[in-house]
Amino acid sequence: MPMIDADGCLLNVTVEGRDGGPTLMLSNSLGSTLQMWEPQMRAFAQVFRVIRYDRRGHGKSQVPPGPYSIERFGRDALAILDDLNIEKVHWCGVSMGGMVGQWLAAHAPERVGKLVLANTACYYPDPTIWDARIKAVRDHGLAGIADTVIAGWLTQEFRDANPDVADRMKAMLVATPVEGYLACCAALRALDLREDIPGIKSPTLVVAGRYDKSTPIAMAEAIRSRIPGASMTIVDAAHISNVEAAGAFNDAVLGFLTQR
Repeated sequence: MPMIDADGCLLNVTVEGRDGGPTLMLSNSLGSTLQMWEPQMRAFAQVFRVIRYDRRGHGKSQVPPGPYSIERFGRDALAILDDLNIEKVHWCGVSMGGMVGQWLAAHAPERVGKLVLANTACYYPDPTIWDARIKAVRDHGLAGIADTVIAGWLTQEFRDANPDVADRMKAMLVATPVEGYLACCAALRALDLREDIPGIKSPTLVVAGRYDKSTPIAMAEAIRSRIPGASMTIVDAAHISNVEAAGAFNDAVLGFLTQR
């Protein structure tokens, strides 16, 4: 796994899958690492060369001082592509990864082929929710919010049926460096891509979770309606749909990315 320098921050990156195939870049949610994509790797790696990475402040990547921004995350992704000598990728991002994808497709359109935006937002009408999250983490650490976050990530039904998966996701969240998490919350507090995304030219699929309370269907529709020609699909999942509804997620993404 290479460590790639993005303006002085070393980012943990993996490249797997089909040699010579088209390239697909996967981008994680807040509080997760590249391991969140394990349910996709067998299917995606048969078709694509797949890039995964830990966002700055997460996983094995470095934790420079915050606050961070969506633009900073977008430039990190471009640094990875430049280092790997890759001109263009398809992009699939969940939650914060979808926000980064919107920025990239709007500001570096020549680098993005098709775009999958899952369980994400372009704007938070009430950014004070992130002030509350920052205070809670400062006061109680990530362990103090973990149960609440996991309840938003995965439905109760899924957690009851798959306790090992829920436990792994919770451990991933709790292991996130606190300062990195808080610096990312600051980026989310400032999120507003509403005027950026109408200029996106990439073919776009928006994926929404039927039971997602963090970025509900209305937020997905707000993105779909602003991006010319975008389509939307709804899967039976809460916020981390690629884990909870992996089969439906994989089918939707592969179907979209491989159609001519």
